[in-house]
Amino acid sequence: MTSGTTHLLDQHRARLDAAVAACASRGYHSAFDESPSPRVYGESAAADGRAAYDALLDAPFPVETPGAEGTVGGERSPYGVDLGVTYPLVTAAGVDALLAAAGAGLKPWRDAGPEARTGVCLEILDRLHGRIFELANAVQHTSGQAFVMAFQAGGAHALDRALEAIAYAWTEMTRTPATALWEKPGRGEPLRMEKTFTVVPRGIALVIGCNTFPTWNSWPGLFASLVTGNPVVVKPHAAAVLPLAITVQVCREVLAEAGFDPNLVTLAAEDPADKLAAVLAVRPEVRLIDFTGGNAFGDWLEANARQATVFTEKAGVNTVVIDSTDDFRALCQNLAFSFSLYSGQMCTAPQNVYLPAAGVRTEDGVKSPEEVGAGIEAALGKLLGDDARAVELLGGVVSPDVLGRLDAAGAPDARGDVLVASRTVTHPAYADAVVRTPTLISLTAADADVYESECFGPVAYLISTGGTDESIELFRDTVQRHGAMTAAVYSTSPDVLASMRDAALDAGVALSENLLGAVFVNQSAAFSDFHGTGANPAANASYTDGAYVASRFRVVQSRRHV
Repeated sequence: MTSGTTHLLDQHRARLDAAVAACASRGYHSAFDESPSPRVYGESAAADGRAAYDALLDAPFPVETPGAEGTVGGERSPYGVDLGVTYPLVTAAGVDALLAAAGAGLKPWRDAGPEARTGVCLEILDRLHGRIFELANAVQHTSGQAFVMAFQAGGAHALDRALEAIAYAWTEMTRTPATALWEKPGRGEPLRMEKTFTVVPRGIALVIGCNTFPTWNSWPGLFASLVTGNPVVVKPHAAAVLPLAITVQVCREVLAEAGFDPNLVTLAAEDPADKLAAVLAVRPEVRLIDFTGGNAFGDWLEANARQATVFTEKAGVNTVVIDSTDDFRALCQNLAFSFSLYSGQMCTAPQNVYLPAAGVRTEDGVKSPEEVGAGIEAALGKLLGDDARAVELLGGVVSPDVLGRLDAAGAPDARGDVLVASRTVTHPAYADAVVRTPTLISLTAADADVYESECFGPVAYLISTGGTDESIELFRDTVQRHGAMTAAVYSTSPDVLASMRDAALDAGVALSENLLGAVFVNQSAAFSDFHGTGANPAANASYTDGAYVASRFRVVQSRRHV
């Protein structure tokens, strides 16, 4: 390990140790402040970050990609602005050169050891944190998240998840000592051997980015692979390249400064028609793949990238079971916020709300499904009634596909009754932004062909059942077959809560109980909440646990007589 990388680990050791401790305790911890306030980041930080972002627009992005030829661009903000940034274009013809360059620095990176690699990765996080306002603007204008959410989810929380992955990797890499003296007692002198244990990477890692959370969903896999010794090729979603281009740029800068090959992290921007991810995914050099996106390509990766360990997060049907409550208004407010946050364009957003057709017991008597719908509508009206406030929660609709699903769900010939209609919201700062409020559709348990599929976006179903027992059985069955990232229950009955916990364990999904305050089912806290379980079809891995990082390396030993 070079003196420079020793210094990096020493410099960031307190942050690493605190993260490792937080992973073990599961208590509250955050290493990066989520408030964009000038009191936290300085008076000029927001303006400087915006200026840095603006300077990237309408120009070639300054990053080198081996094997690239020509450029590609075309990102358009959901707020109606063309970014005009171009990137080195990678096609199938350039993959040989790209992967050869990516793998060239593997051995020195491997031989540097866990301490050096961890120091470098922690320095990268620190540099990214220094560009957090620039990143927030990039995330906002590629994903459609409102700025504060982009700053938090795309910046501070993404950094926390990346640090969490590094902390877990550090624990797993250092679980086995680097050297050991083995002594076997016997007659006379004991038999002595010295043994060396080396963390050996699997090979090149491929990170396939998504449009909605380009950093939050990509950084855990990127850093879990890099810190365990694997070169990483980052293939962004074509509509959300800029946040990951900045990421790759910072990675390359720090690697080069520390004396390593910058091609250990490369950006593979593509023309979507070239289907570059599918080309890269089946290459024998690619041994790790991280993917967030739809079922079709996720299933294809799991079936066809047989040479690689594949980590997928795909579609799921997130569920809420309502049995009873002692605070109906707070229940409606909590659900309204969850439906509205980033226009439901989150893998954790609730979609299916099961409740008894006979009604929900509340502190004000039994509420029928129609009255529950009316309560949620009132909460949505209060939350989103003012357009200027609404856009800061809703953000922008990320793609025409989301808008198409929303319109189809509320169409006159669609199944179910529209309890709450979606409306168009005018953004006060971006006239061409596409902003819509959520819709709530009334269904019955018999409409399984509608609600058993994910309708990604601001669409929720209020589903009447024969009773809470049936609601729980529908929840268990649907998630076991179709997957979910989150589940929630509202009940004042200990027996119902116990039944729901058991069903959640059967279905392999995280459960939230009686959320009435400022915690929402579609949010998860790094170092405490696991994101996904790997125990149902929605995801085969979890952010972040030992299994997520440990299979990215192997321990190879050598031994000799002393």
